[in-house]
Amino acid sequence: MSKHTLRQLIRLLLTTNFSNRRIAQLAATSPNTVRTYRQKLSEAAIDSAEVAQLADNQLAAKLSTSKQPGSDKRQPDWPHIHQLMQVKHQTLIQLWEEYRSICPADAFSYSQFTHYYRQYVKSIDVSMRQYYAPGEVCFVDFAGKRIPWTEPKTQEPQFAEIFVGVLGYSQLIFAVALRSQKLEEWLGAHQQMFTYYAGVPQLVVPDNLKSAITTPGKYPEINPSYLELAEHYGYVIEPARVRRPQDKSLAEIGVLLVTRWITVVLRRRQFFSLAEINQAIKELLEQLNKRPFKRYEGNRRERFEQAERAVLSALPDKPFDIGRWIHQQKVNRDYHVYALGHAYSVPYELTNQHVDIKICQNKVELYFQHKLVAVHVRGFIKGGATTEPGHRPKSHQAYAEQSKAHFMQWAKGIGESASALVCAQFANKPEHSLQGCKASSQLQKLARHYGNDRFERACKCACDIQSLTASSVRSILQCRLDDAAQTDIPVQVQLPLHHNVRGAQYYINGGQ
Repeated sequence: MSKHTLRQLIRLLLTTNFSNRRIAQLAATSPNTVRTYRQKLSEAAIDSAEVAQLADNQLAAKLSTSKQPGSDKRQPDWPHIHQLMQVKHQTLIQLWEEYRSICPADAFSYSQFTHYYRQYVKSIDVSMRQYYAPGEVCFVDFAGKRIPWTEPKTQEPQFAEIFVGVLGYSQLIFAVALRSQKLEEWLGAHQQMFTYYAGVPQLVVPDNLKSAITTPGKYPEINPSYLELAEHYGYVIEPARVRRPQDKSLAEIGVLLVTRWITVVLRRRQFFSLAEINQAIKELLEQLNKRPFKRYEGNRRERFEQAERAVLSALPDKPFDIGRWIHQQKVNRDYHVYALGHAYSVPYELTNQHVDIKICQNKVELYFQHKLVAVHVRGFIKGGATTEPGHRPKSHQAYAEQSKAHFMQWAKGIGESASALVCAQFANKPEHSLQGCKASSQLQKLARHYGNDRFERACKCACDIQSLTASSVRSILQCRLDDAAQTDIPVQVQLPLHHNVRGAQYYINGGQ
């Protein structure tokens, strides 16, 4: 019997002299029920004024003759028990055993104990209705169901993650398919969401996934790259509490709607790329945002355009470079620091200091005390190194500049023979051959010690005897063979006349 029927029946019994059959017709119940309640009223001895003061459950209990379950049992201190249950590893059965040990005769059984505890928890587990101002907050989360697609080249099955964003006031929904839930995809989805909304809310409430929150808890630690994105766009990150879905109820609703009206529909189709999925999502998403509200006038799109679009913060002029941060990396003695297996140089003055590294898709930025000190093109070779010449000390720069072109330019200023010697040191060797650079450095030392003129003559001698090595040039200079090559040796063409010189005629005549 409903509460309204019960009160009408009692009013007729207390204020009229109608028969049971007549009251049964007026109260739409049976005569036996009227007879039963007439007897209960006489036993309870209550009047109309008292009935008006009683609540529905109190009135039903006063007129009930059945014994209430557990009425003769000792009631536990439910608030105290609930408080103890918040402690980690505390179990309900242990608390029941403590409660029963006081007096087993009037204690609840374990099943009754758990039943009444659950009822108590339900009575205190209430949710407060939240009201959000236009442009105040946006909730973000990943949907549970994914959309399958096939890689065309490998024919391997893939699954697209669905990112969902919901504005607090208009409840306008955004959805996009991503390859994974990794950091780069997470940050890129936020950029696409802000572009879709054509503005930025004051607050973003994410779940506690690793791409957003590195350490959840009472004082959560936000991922540095996600925090940098928030600073760039000018919003605040307020993570939802762990295992508290009521903190992001609109995100849960948005995920549910996207799953019902988009994901389930698209899972019946076959896709071969994320671009195809996102194109299909775009069409269905607009239909979803234009579906009429059940409890409000209009729809999400109209509510957004009328009251929320204008109050969102403007998008920044400069695009955000998505990257992953690596903090407090020590600079080695060679003024390089490693990031994902590749070494990058910084100014040599920062040796033994600690720098922060931001790894973007195509570049790597290095910061010292929050100031940018170096930018490199990203290297993907494990064990490789990327070095900016200006980061080296001057002595290292001079040594690093050594190459065939460097030594050839020097040799051309001395002469052709010197150039031939230098060129010979790099024969069948690469431009930066260590062996060729060492030999050419030795030639430079000889030129400085003996002078360019003697060095050029010595190189010519080495070319003449086809011994094009630095050791040969050194020997020529030490033995002063370059001076002998310069001195002209006189050649006598005809013997002078002398009486002691007999000549060829003397021997023709037999020596007479």
